[in-house]
Amino acid sequence: MDERDRLAERFEEQRGQLRAVAYRMLGSHSEAEDAVQEAWLRLARIDPAQLDNLPAWLRVVVTRICLDMLRSRSARYEDLRDQLPDDSVPADARAVPGGAARRSTDPEEEALLADSVSRALLVVLDTLDPAERVAFVLHDMFAVPFAQIAPIVERTPAATKKLASRARQKVQGTPTVPAALLARQRRVVSAFLEAARAGDLAGVLGVLAPDVVSRADAAARPPGTPAVVRGARAVAEGTVLFAARSRLAELALVNGTVGLIVAPGGRLWLALTFTVEGDKITEYTVIAAPEHLSQLSLAVLS
Repeated sequence: MDERDRLAERFEEQRGQLRAVAYRMLGSHSEAEDAVQEAWLRLARIDPAQLDNLPAWLRVVVTRICLDMLRSRSARYEDLRDQLPDDSVPADARAVPGGAARRSTDPEEEALLADSVSRALLVVLDTLDPAERVAFVLHDMFAVPFAQIAPIVERTPAATKKLASRARQKVQGTPTVPAALLARQRRVVSAFLEAARAGDLAGVLGVLAPDVVSRADAAARPPGTPAVVRGARAVAEGTVLFAARSRLAELALVNGTVGLIVAPGGRLWLALTFTVEGDKITEYTVIAAPEHLSQLSLAVLS
């Protein structure tokens, strides 16, 4: 085995960790793979004998690549859905010895990576500024010391710690109701979601008040359907029709109370807010219009 093959082998040993870091930074499988691929190309241009700690060097390089990508993003919510075709990989990358710069297309591998991070967390991470996201991901999710993060974000260690703290507060959010009420909301909304996913009409009816009202943005409902539906039976029947959509939903803190978000690929598509009285849902609203979604305060439920 020649030196380049050994280098490719060592890179492959780090690939999983690098992709995990990049995915949390970017929230996109394809962009994460691009960042890892670029790290390989940079590694291939230097003398590895100069590196005392290859894993640490690679993590720093991938993080800096991700930071540049985050900074260059415009405020867009166009489809960044994963899985670019193989021909999107530059030819010079596909030709790297050892296959180190290949794009992963293993559905099981992609699913495991996606399942390792909640969609709600990816949505909230997307609201952080780039330096906050880097500081939070590296420190809180990968236990990297602030002294090692500071040079990447061009801050002092103390300032980097503040970045991570500010990001943590945004991720955790601030409930607007007492803990006991929040816990009750969570039980009720969880039961609603479980029944909706199963297409269980009786289960949905069990958590709806008799005079429940559901409302939906025009962007969230099929053409010709009413914006407002009243009564438990009508609301429940409408809910179970969208069982497939419900399977993509996750609990989240929406405007300080328990709600749901639907975020395929970590990109916010729908949000649901609920009014819960006792153990029943008296009203819920489906929000899909981009101008309304952008005004929501979102956080991850602990």
